[in-house]
Amino acid sequence: MDTRLVKAAAVLIGCATAAFAEDHVRQIIISIPDRKLLLLEDGELKKIYPIAVGKPKTPSPVGSFQIANRVVNPTWYGPQGPVRPGKANPLGTRWMGIGYKGYGIHGTNAPSSIGKAASHGCIRMRTKDAEELFQQVAVGDEVQLLSERTELVARLLVETETAGVESTGGAQ
Repeated sequence: MDTRLVKAAAVLIGCATAAFAEDHVRQIIISIPDRKLLLLEDGELKKIYPIAVGKPKTPSPVGSFQIANRVVNPTWYGPQGPVRPGKANPLGTRWMGIGYKGYGIHGTNAPSSIGKAASHGCIRMRTKDAEELFQQVAVGDEVQLLSERTELVARLLVETETAGVESTGGAQ
């Protein structure tokens, strides 16, 4: 076999291995009853964000999803027609679709709704939080929307109170 071919193959395998090693597994866990979004990377809690969830008449979906798309300065398509990016747009400056038609994680032009069951089913975040999360997630990242607090969520929330994991505070 040609030594140049073997060396080239070794370089390609090394690059592929290095790229794979640099990949991180990100997971978003949304606890609807706690109104918290937990960002995990490689199983380690990175941050907790306060959120707004769906109101009782328009609840947030429950289940396993994935980040399907990411949009900067999205247009909202409401019942009265499209609302272009700007202060009147209820999606804020960032949209992260979860692969369930019409639902996603986004900013808001109503920061006082954070911490409440106030949306039409989407997950609302403070603008700066949505922009920060947007920078950290990618298409394909797992999103779990939970209707009940799990043991894992309970443990992570308690640990943050004692261990100093960064958590954002109240409404903007």
